[in-house]
Amino acid sequence: MLLIQADRDSLLKPLTMVTGIVERRHTLPILSNVLIAKQNGQLTFLATDLEIQITTDHAHTEGGDFQLTISAKKFQDILRAIPDGATVSLDQDDSRLTVKAGKSRFNLQTLPAQDFPKLAIDTNVKSVIKLPQSQLKNLISRVQYAMAHQDIRYYLNGLFMVTDGNELKLIATDGHRLAYVGSNIETSVDRNEVILPRKTILELYKLLADIDDEVTIEIAQNQVKFSFGNIVIHSKVVDGKFPDYNRVVPSGNDKLVPLNRQQLLASLQRAAILSNEKFRGVRLVLSDGTLKIICNNSEQEEATEELEIAYQGDPLDVGFNIGYLLDVLTNLDHEALVFAFGDHATSSTLVTVPEEPNFKYVVMPMRI
Repeated sequence: MLLIQADRDSLLKPLTMVTGIVERRHTLPILSNVLIAKQNGQLTFLATDLEIQITTDHAHTEGGDFQLTISAKKFQDILRAIPDGATVSLDQDDSRLTVKAGKSRFNLQTLPAQDFPKLAIDTNVKSVIKLPQSQLKNLISRVQYAMAHQDIRYYLNGLFMVTDGNELKLIATDGHRLAYVGSNIETSVDRNEVILPRKTILELYKLLADIDDEVTIEIAQNQVKFSFGNIVIHSKVVDGKFPDYNRVVPSGNDKLVPLNRQQLLASLQRAAILSNEKFRGVRLVLSDGTLKIICNNSEQEEATEELEIAYQGDPLDVGFNIGYLLDVLTNLDHEALVFAFGDHATSSTLVTVPEEPNFKYVVMPMRI
């Protein structure tokens, strides 16, 4: 039975939007599949890992209603391999799906759509926020690199989202550095605090477009829903207590060093070539009018960079993980930065952007 006939891109594009969360090997084999359904002229693609669920739908009036599940990765690989502009037809015969394009034919196994486990949707919505996609994408870009990855402190493996009145705050930390950004929103909402899983944030960032079209965020008790364009993401929240980020931000750092982002980034990238591959350490040596950047490794090799800076004060020699500095410099787009150092090599350093007062980045030093 012919289910659908469409050009390749009209199938590949929505499929790609949902497959980012699909695990190749899952304890439930059906979760490696994507649910494809057609009802009332809408073709829907749905994928889930039972923590996150992504749905996208597109108008497709031809043919009757159907639903099936098919291996997400295999179907995606097949569509990618088919020439651009080709017409693809899907035929189903019992539990087999035949994908045809030109003289190519692929027979795939399906699993029953009624067995596909969907996320239980929490309809008890507490707050609704609307903001441009570009604004949310920009805010996420400012902080997402500081999220922990597979940390035993599971509540750090995600992004802390706080709403309070007309303010939206996003905070990420892995215990060694912390990134904070705040922004005004048009709607005034109650105070909400949720931790969004790392996977949700990475997919959301990938799918958001740099446009002014709106994204709607609905915060429920244990779930957050993001709706934009023809995409809907439901995500569970991480159950845990996020650290008090206000206590982490240093307030007494008085060694203020204005720096040019691009210049510092280029110097660090060059110095990093000779950094220790395991510890990735870099020394920043501060003196009157000069910032020295020094990296060395276990083979006794050394790289030194020197920048002229507007600083007059006590000397300081402080070590950092060079990756933590490269991360923040790569994800900012303003050129003027201020590094606020403390009095000791053991004090954390605060990075701010004069043009963006709602951004803060705190990085802990390391012993080199």
